[in-house]
Amino acid sequence: MNKIAFVILILSFFCLGASNIADQCDTDKLANNCIPKLTAGFNFLKSYKVDGSTKDKVEYSYVFMKGTQYMINLCANGADTDGVVVSILDKDRNKVASSKINGQIVSAINYPCNASGIYYIQYTFEDATSRCGGSALGFKR
Repeated sequence: MNKIAFVILILSFFCLGASNIADQCDTDKLANNCIPKLTAGFNFLKSYKVDGSTKDKVEYSYVFMKGTQYMINLCANGADTDGVVVSILDKDRNKVASSKINGQIVSAINYPCNASGIYYIQYTFEDATSRCGGSALGFKR
């Protein structure tokens, strides 16, 4: 009987620890916080969850249209972008825009699309403390 109680006690500690880790990265909240931060004139399209706790990068795809300007902003745990870099890659995976400019990471990027097609929105982590964030994609014509 004591062994069963001990096993239950140990399992409960693991479960409590796992839920605390998951609670630390609230990507839903961070993504929702980014939506109102889109610059005036941009219409909200989609939000993205950025959880890099087990990955070196997080990537999504989206079809961009020629003649449309896109904005991607970033909200992170901690200060500013907390080392989370967002990049836009074209269909051939060439980087066409990045939030890392001259060694500095900014919280938003604008991309005027010159060719319709699939684009990849990629999040990477440079000295990020939590590797957690949210993002919003907006557009204007």
